[in-house]
Amino acid sequence: MEYVTRIVIIGGGPGGYEAALVAAQLGAEVTVVDCDGLGGASVLTDCVPSKTLIATAEVMTTFDSSYEELGIIVADDTPPMEQAARVVGVDLGKVNRRVKRLALAQSHDITASVTRAGARVMRGRGRLEGMQALDGSRKVVVRTADGSEETLTADAVLIATGGHPRELPDALPDGERILNWTQVYDLDELPEELIVVGSGVTGAEFAGAYQALGSRVTLVSSRDRVLPGEDPDAAAVLEDVFRRRGMNVMGRSRAQSAKRVGDRVEVTLADGRVITGSHCLMAVGAVPNSAGMGLEDAGVRLRESGHIWTDKVSRTTAPGVYAAGDVTGVFALASVAAMQGRIAMYHFLGDAVTPLNLKTVSSNVFTDPEIATVGYTQADVDGGKIDARMVKLPLLRNPRAKMQGIRDGFVKIFCRPGTGIVVGGVVVAPRASELIHPISIAVDNNLTVEQIANAFTVYPSLSGSIAEVARQLHTRKENGEG
Repeated sequence: MEYVTRIVIIGGGPGGYEAALVAAQLGAEVTVVDCDGLGGASVLTDCVPSKTLIATAEVMTTFDSSYEELGIIVADDTPPMEQAARVVGVDLGKVNRRVKRLALAQSHDITASVTRAGARVMRGRGRLEGMQALDGSRKVVVRTADGSEETLTADAVLIATGGHPRELPDALPDGERILNWTQVYDLDELPEELIVVGSGVTGAEFAGAYQALGSRVTLVSSRDRVLPGEDPDAAAVLEDVFRRRGMNVMGRSRAQSAKRVGDRVEVTLADGRVITGSHCLMAVGAVPNSAGMGLEDAGVRLRESGHIWTDKVSRTTAPGVYAAGDVTGVFALASVAAMQGRIAMYHFLGDAVTPLNLKTVSSNVFTDPEIATVGYTQADVDGGKIDARMVKLPLLRNPRAKMQGIRDGFVKIFCRPGTGIVVGGVVVAPRASELIHPISIAVDNNLTVEQIANAFTVYPSLSGSIAEVARQLHTRKENGEG
């Protein structure tokens, strides 16, 4: 009788379900243990919902900012004295119902794909039981929805349990006026005055979205600028756009507490100032879901933050135990989680595997304009991690941008001084998430600026700016500049 390798995956997000598909295709017996629905936070409470909400906001922003310039006439019955009133409004209840519907549909599609591939899906919470057995197997105890327990035996276990919103002791969400990023989709009415605490990716995305939908937004940032972890030029463009659109951006302002006072929320800052709004969104990071799973008793090393330590093929310190996704703290991106999960299965099941290379990861901030990045960054160059030349070209010079009324944004590319090999790039533009791909291909395949410059682009197109930046870098190389 042929032996079948048994794989147990705890967590059904991108790291878990992508690993399940790979393992099943490679002939393993796969069980996915999940408590919320396949897709995880990425599909149910994070990426899919937030980007669906942002899609509505994007339409609102595009219309508000450019319809007059593009010559579009909107006929309405707004009295002459109130002609500055907003022409287009939003039904947030309807938007959020669509958000939830799409998230559930995506989760069901993923579940269907996983079960079609031959994997078993168990509803419950899993934990590791003890150390590795003499035969190399592991025990996973699953507490099911009805409270019963079932013990699974696995040759390899993948932990892909994700994370949950971090909470401040003096600003605990109540789900009505003080919210975390999983609770905003329960709102039926648009917040009149929204205070967003936290200026990282999540805070910036929601602040921009609700501003576009019609809320008056105050963004509270403990740092000097919004998006402190992103390209400084890109962050400066976005902060300028936020302020121009009427957002109150409060830099160097650390929130200490948030409390509900009737139908209002008071946020107290570390310097004693108090700001008020109708709602408050806490976007102060995430905590890994690693507690109560028996990990350390099973030999899995945790970092001080609670994240699971992994190597470049997703192994933990415990033999036969792998980890993927936000619980590892590598990059909080669905694409990275999925790659970590696939790599883990390729490695354990003996297939060809390429270790995770974070310098080829492209990421995107879904603000308006979007900020997309790949490879080495401005901070890497400024800090001496890599010697690179850079050219930045504003989109204002791009003919397609002029036609579409796009004023904000740029393309920036980094390349090696001698060879001209592309090592990184930044795009700030509408749909930057689509425009970054050619730069990602260049970084992943060690292409040169000359090769990028010589490839045809459509005229007029925003992607023409990518080729133009490459041409300028190539010309400067030929002239011995930089």
